[in-house]
Amino acid sequence: MVILRTSPTSPYGRKACIAAAVLGLQEQVKVDWADTRASEGSLYEQNPLAKVPTLLLENGDIVYDSRVALELLDTLAGGGKIIPADDTRISVLTKQATADGITDAAIQAQIETRNHPEEHWNRTWIDRQQGKVDRTLKAFNDHPLPTPTDTNGIPDCAQIALACSLGYLDLRANGDWRQNNPKLVHWHDVFVAQVPAYNETQAPEMLERS
Repeated sequence: MVILRTSPTSPYGRKACIAAAVLGLQEQVKVDWADTRASEGSLYEQNPLAKVPTLLLENGDIVYDSRVALELLDTLAGGGKIIPADDTRISVLTKQATADGITDAAIQAQIETRNHPEEHWNRTWIDRQQGKVDRTLKAFNDHPLPTPTDTNGIPDCAQIALACSLGYLDLRANGDWRQNNPKLVHWHDVFVAQVPAYNETQAPEMLERS
């Protein structure tokens, strides 16, 4: 049994939860909620970065971050399912990293606005992060990823990462990304319809809004 330590609102942890579901690993992976806000505790002992997802393996090994976690889960499922084994592998991994970058930048902007009163915000920093988000959203809008039906019914790691990034923007940025990215909105709607695990892994705050 693999223990998947994550938190209900983590977009990175959500990637691993969705991956486990679409790979049919629910019986092999147990989700264990971790308190990422605590200044000490078991997560710090398991992962010096105290970040999620952190996977605890039966042999005692510990695996993190989300990209490595998805590699591991794909391997457990036989390989070549959410991470291609053919010559598209590097392209898909690059797109996964690009999608993760949306989340990275959005979180950096959120940290600035959450941790300081508005009069002390570093607006240059916030604008820089928002610029990364906006440019990357435009890139995915202009060149949409395949949908799960295009990849034999199973979303690849890039699709999972992008869906989780957009979900995070819905959670923390009130869905503002939807205004200028109609193709991306359509792509997201299709992903949600084709991957039940997306709604099954919604953050509690999003469920309360629905």
